Amino acid sequence: MSDQASVPSHDFLKGATVFTLGIYAWKQPLLSRYFPGADLVHLPFGIDLKRFLRDYADALAQAVEPCLLTWGALGATDIIAHARQAGWRVLYLEDGFIRSLLVSASRSPPLSLTIDSLAPYFDSRGPTDLERLLNDYDCPPELLERARRGLSAFVAGRFTKYDGGLDDGSVLGPRDGRRRVLVIGQVEEDQSIRLGSARFRTNNALVRAARAEHPDAEVIYKPHPDVLTGIRRRGSDPAEVAGIARLLTRPVSLARLFEEVDHVYTITSLAGFEALMRGLPVTTFGCPFYAGWGLTEDRQPTDRRRRRRRLEELFAIAYIVYPHYFDASSGERLDFEGCLALIERWRRDGVPARASDADLWRQPPAWQPVGPYGLLGWRHLLTPIVAAVVRRIGGESGASDYRANPIAFFRELAEPRYRLIGRLLYPFDS
Repeated sequence: MSDQASVPSHDFLKGATVFTLGIYAWKQPLLSRYFPGADLVHLPFGIDLKRFLRDYADALAQAVEPCLLTWGALGATDIIAHARQAGWRVLYLEDGFIRSLLVSASRSPPLSLTIDSLAPYFDSRGPTDLERLLNDYDCPPELLERARRGLSAFVAGRFTKYDGGLDDGSVLGPRDGRRRVLVIGQVEEDQSIRLGSARFRTNNALVRAARAEHPDAEVIYKPHPDVLTGIRRRGSDPAEVAGIARLLTRPVSLARLFEEVDHVYTITSLAGFEALMRGLPVTTFGCPFYAGWGLTEDRQPTDRRRRRRRLEELFAIAYIVYPHYFDASSGERLDFEGCLALIERWRRDGVPARASDADLWRQPPAWQPVGPYGLLGWRHLLTPIVAAVVRRIGGESGASDYRANPIAFFRELAEPRYRLIGRLLYPFDS
């Protein structure tokens, strides 16, 4: 396997007709900026193969080098299977390992993306491009030197996937003499757990395992920030393990937190790899991309990962070779070093509005005498009633998204039954 054949190309979508699956409306102009050479055709949420072939027949007939770009791996499997049988390229798009300067994904443009031809990088059920690189790619000396410098800069700069700002104060306070074991919480319904862990699926189970294996330690549980803020639904209640672990219920600097603990437990979180960068022992209960190479204590082994890797090799491949980096404000291509420099500049000067303001991506509906909201816009009267229901199910963030654009909100829900409810409430597209 040659090195050059293993390295992802930055021009892989240029000149292609790219049919996208699972791309929210707010992300669509973003992809146009990131991949200006591609002809992007955005497919609606929930589309099936029959509707795809019927409604996009003309686009299919005129497609040049057709490609299917899908966000996530669990939806529209019939369209994915059709594309593979037809000989199309199928690519899986996900956020990269350096995401944003916010404490969660929110609606901010990602600073990096991963694009894999086999499966999302976190899918441990089979091989991925990232796993194959880690198995087969021999890092040249100049790449390893870049990795050593990059790894040192990443740690010294207290970078993480979600760079929520620097925290110079102690997160945990004085020690009481015990070792500290940090449990990293995740969004339990997230695909990284569903596809990356065969057995452990809840944060509370992970906390209980850490407590059982370290009975004399101080166990610290950090729930995922999207769960704390209500952006994402929780699966297990942190209050149920409050008696055996110290809960961190306010946003904290993860990089600063790593400096105050002795061991990290996770299911599949990228935070486990960020802990490895800081020299911490890491126990994984799922099978994240960085497990199985001799650097972690793994409770879900895989025999596909047959090579032992040094930390700088894993960093070089996962952070320099595999991802695609962008200036989230301009769409300009960056390399890894350029991405760190951009974050440093934004830390100093502030983040441009185009790269941080969620409201810039919303398109609130205008009142019309006739149209999709009915005669004199009467369906707008439903908004406060339905918003209260949405708030109970999806939190304040979901209610806010619904109020911003009721029709678009329902059209882009992952759950088919909720999309059906939306069709009943709002039968016409805006």
